[in-house]
Amino acid sequence: MVVVLGSVNRDVVAEVAALPGAGETVIAHAVRLSVGGKGANQAVAAHRLGANVTLVARLGDDPDSVQLRTELVSVGLDVRAVRGMAGYRSGTAYIAVSGAENTIIVDPGANHSWPDGLGADTDAVASAALLVLQHEIPERINKLAVQTSSARVILNAAPSRPVSRELLSRCDPLVVNEHELADQVGSQELSAIRPAMRALIERGARSVVATLGAAGAAWCTTDDFGQVNAIAVDAVDSTGAGDALVGALAGELAAGAALPMAVEWAVAAASASVRATGTHASYPDRDVVLDLLHHDRGLPTSDPGHVLPSPGVDLDTVAIVDE
Repeated sequence: MVVVLGSVNRDVVAEVAALPGAGETVIAHAVRLSVGGKGANQAVAAHRLGANVTLVARLGDDPDSVQLRTELVSVGLDVRAVRGMAGYRSGTAYIAVSGAENTIIVDPGANHSWPDGLGADTDAVASAALLVLQHEIPERINKLAVQTSSARVILNAAPSRPVSRELLSRCDPLVVNEHELADQVGSQELSAIRPAMRALIERGARSVVATLGAAGAAWCTTDDFGQVNAIAVDAVDSTGAGDALVGALAGELAAGAALPMAVEWAVAAASASVRATGTHASYPDRDVVLDLLHHDRGLPTSDPGHVLPSPGVDLDTVAIVDE
């Protein structure tokens, strides 16, 4: 079983012609409300792809909490460990979307509550075969989770904050984008992707996956390294694509896939997700991912495939971002 311990938000998504700059006001041409939060997104993505998923999360005691729970149930998630917290409001994310680009501001609300630790959900976390964590809940809860569970751990270090050695030593993998990779290693210390990932292995991570946007993703273990190209698609909305990747990765690893194969599958799932607007509505099922891999990689539709080389990309020299 995959246990996702993380956030649930009410997403307020404003579609704009161009993202505003500092001090600039822009007019939205459409606004939509949906369920979001990295925990909910990753749980739904894994569930859509066939994984057995339990979501452990905290909502407020406001009207949003009722609707959020209802929407999570409607997609088939096990929400018995999604609990309302008296005196708290539910988390909210304010998202501006322009084409395939977005900016996000999060009000964590109940996602930062957890006054009784894991409380009644200790057994659910302890029973996980694979545990997925993110940084939209408190560090102390993530630490408590890895102390409670002996499961394989995926930590998506987003939003960016330092990862303690205690957590890093359990990460298999640590998942970061280029900004988060730069933050974890210090952009002044290392300036290229592959050495930066290697540095995190040397600091204790069991494996690392770096998401590279349109370039796909790279993976690194103690003795191996590889990259998977993204699949070229007509991108409409990138909101939640990183969470689609993490959810897909979790499902494949829980099913016993090796990391290289799981990363290729996850990159394909993320590529599929950007072809439609929204988060959960854009997340693919297994048939969609298999079809995409078949047409792009020439792989049979019954097999998630194998890692292919990425010609022309040298991650020993490609710079990581430093902003």
